[in-house]
Amino acid sequence: MTETRGSLDSLAGLLAEGGVVVLSGAGLSTESGIPDYRGPTGRARRAEPMTYQRFVGSAEARRRYWARSHVGWRQIGLAAPNAGHRAVAELERCGLLDGIVTQNVDGLHQAAGARGVIELHGGLDRVVCLSCRERTPRHELERRLRSANPGWEASGQINPDGDAVLTDDEVAGFQVADCAGCGGLLKPDVVFFGENVPRPRVEECFALVTGARAVLVLGSSLAIRSGLRFVSRAAALGIPIAIVNQGPTGGDADATLTLDAPLGETLSALAGRLTAGSATE
Repeated sequence: MTETRGSLDSLAGLLAEGGVVVLSGAGLSTESGIPDYRGPTGRARRAEPMTYQRFVGSAEARRRYWARSHVGWRQIGLAAPNAGHRAVAELERCGLLDGIVTQNVDGLHQAAGARGVIELHGGLDRVVCLSCRERTPRHELERRLRSANPGWEASGQINPDGDAVLTDDEVAGFQVADCAGCGGLLKPDVVFFGENVPRPRVEECFALVTGARAVLVLGSSLAIRSGLRFVSRAAALGIPIAIVNQGPTGGDADATLTLDAPLGETLSALAGRLTAGSATE
């Protein structure tokens, strides 16, 4: 396929027949106050991201992670869907989407009312025990962490993956809570660096893309294979690809159409055009 600069009209025309699969990334959530990694709101990290190997191998690493995440959850947990999330949910309600694959872990697609969402990297709103595998809501863990750390307060720059930058002094003494059922290690139900996305989940995403009439990429730089592989599959099958993002992406060369534009405003206008007919029926 040849990359072309597109307009809102051409984007609407590409998606009007439905059968669209959405692939969303961090750029879709920046208008909800959650920073992204590489876009206009991306910030240079002051610390290396947590890996699965470090997390399970070091009590101190887990203490640092949960202290940082405890602070970061205050912002992530209170974030609300923005106009872009609401527009995607509206496109789904009108029958234009076959599914939504999101690289985000913030749950904002679902909060906006979307139903057919595959969380490629999991979700921060729940935790999983690495021993008994029980999954429990994040708010339950937050209550236990507050109880275990009375009077503990810290603040810091929030990173896109939901943790905060804290000093060693702020982390020192923070008490971690283990599984209430079996005493095993608790981990956020997200895919850490060093982990693989579960194969059945990947295959489900590939199946969606393979059956799509068009793929719509929203707010993803497609800089890593995790999301880019689905765009590459669509390109190999000759499926039209539209990308709406602020800045270039790793999939631009395969795109039928690209729009460098704010997500909320653009998607609201797109949904207005595509759903106008169904609203009057």
